Amino acid sequence: MDAGLLRLERQVELRFAGDTVRSGNHVNLSAVRVEGSTLWLAGDETATIERLEFDHGLAVADKSVTFPLAELVRLPGPPEQEADVEGLARSGGFLWAIGSHSLKRRRVRPHDDVTKALKRLSKVRREENRYVLARLAVETYTEGSPELRLRTAAGVSSALVGAPGSVGLADLLADDPRLGPFLAVPGKDNGFDVEGLAVLGDSVYVGLRGPVLRGWAVVLELLPQPDPTDDGRLVLGAFSGGERYRTHLLDLGGLGVRDLCPHGDDLLVLAGPSMALSGPVRLHRWRDAAASGGSELVRRDRLPLLGALPHGQGEDHAEGISLLPGPGPARLLVVHDSPGPDRRPTPSSVLADIVALDG
Repeated sequence: MDAGLLRLERQVELRFAGDTVRSGNHVNLSAVRVEGSTLWLAGDETATIERLEFDHGLAVADKSVTFPLAELVRLPGPPEQEADVEGLARSGGFLWAIGSHSLKRRRVRPHDDVTKALKRLSKVRREENRYVLARLAVETYTEGSPELRLRTAAGVSSALVGAPGSVGLADLLADDPRLGPFLAVPGKDNGFDVEGLAVLGDSVYVGLRGPVLRGWAVVLELLPQPDPTDDGRLVLGAFSGGERYRTHLLDLGGLGVRDLCPHGDDLLVLAGPSMALSGPVRLHRWRDAAASGGSELVRRDRLPLLGALPHGQGEDHAEGISLLPGPGPARLLVVHDSPGPDRRPTPSSVLADIVALDG
């Protein structure tokens, strides 16, 4: 599948401060959503949401503020444990965030001999905060930046799928004959690994980096609803046909989903490898994604290729995409995990790309 590079218009410097820099979360960005002049971001090393503000020329985003998830929802794990947030979505009065729902296998270090390498590779760990889907209440003001709140002045609460003692997405999928077996496989081994999130209407779309099933990428469609017994919890409701989730299989040429972004009734799909590879990275348009009435096969005629994004080897991994506001042709903001030296103008800032969306 040949794909020309999407046209880079320019770059914007994202300036962070405080604990975000000390934790290194600013160089592990995995998700982004733009709301007017506000930039919502998340990294995969903490359990926080970051907020920046664009200047008028979209050249710089700064005024860094951090919102710990543990102050907004009841996390199933310790507040300091990472949530591995891999997707953000903005809809109505809420910002949605999702953890990877994946197991971790320890890495081999450069100085390890074969004995230590085999020992480290044998250790797999589950961290409960990774298994959450959060609906975070947003307080907006006539003047000033929006804030994430446990409860807004209007009485709207933040809530969670995967709260302690409740049924989460992984629980729901445990008996799925296609996806259930992959829940026991670490994400970077083509195991179950969430990396994309979008909201269209009442539906929440969850894109999987893995598994890729015989070349087909997977997007799950969910219907989260308030728990009538607890305003801090969400339950996964049923669609009209009675199913608790829908499974969409996408022909992305063997790649998995790295992010999802609404564009009208379509979804933009950032596609990349399911395992520890750096590329290729491509952008597709899933036409009429919102029109599906059930699980479906999405073939290439409904997934036109818009172009490719550059990537490094072991660095500059495009992980998050968001449409930018404004008149004229559509433009996309792209943020990266493991930015290379050319993306690090200062120790506390990174460069994101603005690319033209022509298709």
